[in-house]
Amino acid sequence: MTIQRMDNVGIVVDDLETAIAFYTELGMELEGKAPIEGRWAARVVGLDDQRVEVAMMRTPDGHGRIELAKYHTPKAISGVPADAPANTLGIRRVMFAVDDIDDTVARLSTHGAELVGEVARYEDSYRLCYVRGPEGIVVGLAEQIS
Repeated sequence: MTIQRMDNVGIVVDDLETAIAFYTELGMELEGKAPIEGRWAARVVGLDDQRVEVAMMRTPDGHGRIELAKYHTPKAISGVPADAPANTLGIRRVMFAVDDIDDTVARLSTHGAELVGEVARYEDSYRLCYVRGPEGIVVGLAEQIS
């Protein structure tokens, strides 16, 4: 049996509302928010007495999701520096296809995003860049060249 689909990518954040605003500006839609706690949740993630607020963000096509999680208890811990470079072990970024990379970077910058490098062209196919958003999360942007 193979997998059916990728359901979501989980991102732990300290400021849930800032993260929601950032991904909303990117073009994602808030699907819902909910508290997560109880024995079943603790058994799944291996954390006793957890209390988490989760916001599910959906891409406009309805196929991709990001689960933003704010841990109230136990408090979140930092795994890597907020400005970790692209060659740091672990999940380093989430990439989105966008219509207009320059406009997207400009809009995200109003939410604190900064370019990691620069907008670069890959052959005659794409314009690409990485931006660092809230909590140091790296988001890749790809604009297909027509």
